[in-house]
Amino acid sequence: MKVVILAGGLGTRLMEETEARPKPMVEIGGKPILWHIMKIYEAYGFNDFVLCLGYKAQSIKEYFLNYYLYNSDVTIELERNKVDVHFSNSESFKVTLVDTGLTTNTAGRIKQIKKYVENEAFMLTYGDGVADINITDLVKFHKSHGKLATLTSIQTPGRFGNIEMDEYGNVQHFVEKPQGDGMWINGGFFVLEPAIFKYLEGDMDNIQWEKQPLKQIADDGQLAAFKHSGFWKPMDALRDRIELEQLWSSGAAKWKIW
Repeated sequence: MKVVILAGGLGTRLMEETEARPKPMVEIGGKPILWHIMKIYEAYGFNDFVLCLGYKAQSIKEYFLNYYLYNSDVTIELERNKVDVHFSNSESFKVTLVDTGLTTNTAGRIKQIKKYVENEAFMLTYGDGVADINITDLVKFHKSHGKLATLTSIQTPGRFGNIEMDEYGNVQHFVEKPQGDGMWINGGFFVLEPAIFKYLEGDMDNIQWEKQPLKQIADDGQLAAFKHSGFWKPMDALRDRIELEQLWSSGAAKWKIW
C-alpha cells in the first residue's frame, strides 16, 4: 500500500522557516519533518511514498536526489574530480516526486496522483504532523468497516487552563489545559480506497480536500474515524517547531517508534 503525503503548501503561519524552504523540509533534530513522517510509516513496513509537491518543489527533489550525499560519509578528491559515497543503508524509501502545482489546493493535488496509486487502496497524510499512531491497527480498522475512507481522529488539549468562578471572583473549579472540549478533530493519517477519485472529478485545483470531497464522502456514509488517543502534534507555527525540537533533543519524542 502506497503512502501519499501532501507536501506542497505555502506554510504561511511558519514564515520564519518557510521563506527559504517548504514546510515539510523544516528540520526537527537535524532531519526534515517529512523524513520523520516517512520513518513512522517505514516502521510498520510501508516504504513506498508519493509526494505531492508545490511550493519550492525543487528543494524536496534535490533532497531526495542527493539523499546519499546528505546521509552518508563522503570522500572527495578535488584533484581527480572524484567523489566516493560511503553508502549508509538506513532507510528503504521508494519515493515518487510529483509536482502538482504551486497554487493547487489539496483536492487537486490528490487528483493528480491517481495514476501513481494504480487503482489500489492507499494512505494519505499531511506533510507537517507526527504521531505515535499504530499504522497496522489503522489499516486493519479500515479494512474492517468496508467504507471508502478512514481518517484518524484525535482530541487536542486546550492551550490554556479553564477557570470556573462565581460573581465575586472565587474560583470554584480549575483545570490546567483540559482535554479539548470533547470534540474529535481530523488528524490526517487517512486510508482511502481508489473509488474516492470519483469525488475528485472536474476542476479541483481550487478545492480543499476536507471541505468538498471529504464532506461529500461523509454525507454518503463512506467515512469512518479511527480514534487515536496517543501523541499527535502538527507543526503549524514556530512555537510548534520549538516544542517538537525540545521533545526530540530531550529524548521524549513519542513519535520516534523506529
